[in-house]
Amino acid sequence: MSTETTPPIRLPKVLREGDDAGAIDVLQEYFTRKVVKTGHLRSGARWDGWDPSGRRTADADIFTADDFVAITALSVEVPPEGAWIMLTERHAELNRMLAAVGPDRDLADEAGAKTAESPEWQLENALREIHGIGWTTASKLIARKRPRLFPIYDDVVGRTLDTRKAHLEPVRRAMRDDDRALHHRLLDLRDRAGLDQNVPALRILDVLAWMQGKNYQPKPGSGVAGV
Repeated sequence: MSTETTPPIRLPKVLREGDDAGAIDVLQEYFTRKVVKTGHLRSGARWDGWDPSGRRTADADIFTADDFVAITALSVEVPPEGAWIMLTERHAELNRMLAAVGPDRDLADEAGAKTAESPEWQLENALREIHGIGWTTASKLIARKRPRLFPIYDDVVGRTLDTRKAHLEPVRRAMRDDDRALHHRLLDLRDRAGLDQNVPALRILDVLAWMQGKNYQPKPGSGVAGV
């Protein structure tokens, strides 16, 4: 069982080894390099800034059809029945729960533990009650609305970070440890990789973990460490 004296997560290898050039290469591979087979960027590279309706900020406390399209960039979807439930019979309830989470803010600034009583946890459980929405899809829906606060989960990331039993609270602890050292380091890597400011620290951690889980081998010589 985890305690406050044990590491809350297992960091991706590039972070454990202090391989900044490797980490930067991973981020550039994911966000800025075209996939050879398709000639296009990864769909996930469009996730963070995707806002075709221009209403993402205005709809921060409202689940919309835009959110269902957005999560397809991360290879999940809400099936038609689940979408109907979310946008009709449970729409007002879920929107109230989303608003109760409060505005988006950095998870590293959350001093209190995230427990079953936390609004984020309650919203996640409510989403998972809906047909076709599991842990992964629920996490991506909430991360779409609160990208700085709520970490994305899937099996690949869970295996890499060793968070398959619990994800939100271990990640929160990791981001706060040592005066938010990991949070600041992830933002520094983002900036040095030349990524947009709208990519939050949690997303940097997610991508580094996911790419490791997918067996991408960083090429340190191609990074831009030190820029």
